[in-house]
Amino acid sequence: MTKLLTALFLATLLALTSSCSKRDPNTLRIGMELSYPPFEMTNAQNEPDGISVRLAEALGEHLGRPIEIVDVGWDGIIAALRTGKIDLILSSMTKTEEREKSIAFSDPYVTNSLCTLVGKESPIQDPEDLKKPGVRIAVKGETTGEAYVNEYLPDAEVIRLDQASDCALQVMQGKADAFIYDQISIYKSWQAHPEATRAILKPIRAESWAIGLRHGEDALREEVNAFLAAFRAQNGFEALTDRYMAAEKKAFAEQGIPFIFE
Repeated sequence: MTKLLTALFLATLLALTSSCSKRDPNTLRIGMELSYPPFEMTNAQNEPDGISVRLAEALGEHLGRPIEIVDVGWDGIIAALRTGKIDLILSSMTKTEEREKSIAFSDPYVTNSLCTLVGKESPIQDPEDLKKPGVRIAVKGETTGEAYVNEYLPDAEVIRLDQASDCALQVMQGKADAFIYDQISIYKSWQAHPEATRAILKPIRAESWAIGLRHGEDALREEVNAFLAAFRAQNGFEALTDRYMAAEKKAFAEQGIPFIFE
């Protein structure tokens, strides 16, 4: 009797576990690192929020598929896509030749170039000044900023950190001469610390963000591209800008720099 009860208990437990682990196969799991406002973040209720979240919701509606936002650490997000833990990456990811060896990309939807944060009284005025020997440059690891410094600024002293906020802090404290990252991040760092920093928003190198997919999923890629084209035609990006980035757009216009969705 005991063996029979044990067998029945195990069978019931297995059935419950299986039912709990099932999910709607039509659900589109969209990976993003929720620590990059105003694109990927959480709100006061600890719910996913930001431009990329709204874009993901619109994509799901366009495809007629429910979506699930999956918070994934940046250093593991490509692996999560390749192993099937997520179906897409929509996380302010720059499309690069190196990344294209591992994953496929949609058409670009944002131009967000690399630029520089320096100290308020820094003699650095232009990207060319970064080429001088011994310049200390802070970079966030696993980003195109780090790749750019490694490739084009061999004489620089590289300070590699895990968080963009720490890179900005290095500049504020005079421990780094510059921080190279994307224009929006540099602008926000400058706005957070205008008394100690200065943003050089002039692009070092133009870069584009795109949605990451697995190689071979051409039908989904075509659907995503069709969505991006339709969303732009319907002024969807402009609406998101007005909701989340009105101040940034105004600041870029004042400096004569094209905004990221233009």
